[in-house]
Amino acid sequence: MAKLYHVPLSPFCRKVRLVLAEKRIECELVEERYWERDADFLRRNPAGKVPVLRLDNMTLSESTPICEYLEERHPEPPLMPKGHEGRYEVRRLVSWFDDKFHSEVTSKLLYERVNKKVMGLGFPDSGNVKAGAKAIKFHIDYMAWLLDRRRWLAGDVMTLADFAAAAHLSSLDYISDVDWHRSEVVKDWYAKIKSRPAFRGILADQVPGFPQPTHYADLDF
Repeated sequence: MAKLYHVPLSPFCRKVRLVLAEKRIECELVEERYWERDADFLRRNPAGKVPVLRLDNMTLSESTPICEYLEERHPEPPLMPKGHEGRYEVRRLVSWFDDKFHSEVTSKLLYERVNKKVMGLGFPDSGNVKAGAKAIKFHIDYMAWLLDRRRWLAGDVMTLADFAAAAHLSSLDYISDVDWHRSEVVKDWYAKIKSRPAFRGILADQVPGFPQPTHYADLDF
């Protein structure tokens, strides 16, 4: 059985979890307090980051390479288009969410509100929280622009780009930091994706000290 070392609200870990679940790869989840820099964990990944996946007698790190490895080893159901242009667009959007969205939004909201408390690093920086709350509006508007032109973020079928976006938004939704009233098309997209069987584990997450909001696991919001 595969084994994933993860943190429940990490969007990078959630992206890998979604791919594993979508491809029906049975996996044991092991919560890893990576910030404590445990020697055994550092042997698995000297970078000291999650996710880390043990699969096929290999130790895999970095969420996007893990997801692409899973796609190549387990191509059904597909999460990448066949054409070069489509694959480029998926990779562009995965990078958008894991780089730009993460830097401008996730790190300003989730990390300030949750990670600092869990890691014992003090109180949230109000300036960062305000910046994240402002930036997420731009990103939701960009998603709405894409979804006005496409059925899914990268095209006509669901792809890894949708899982990357949903991983970040679901983490933020856990702490009620997503204004779903800002865009009906984005809300409808998220309702579609969170109703998938692969999302059940994500919706079941419980983080000590941070209770789920009542709407979080509600498929109809």
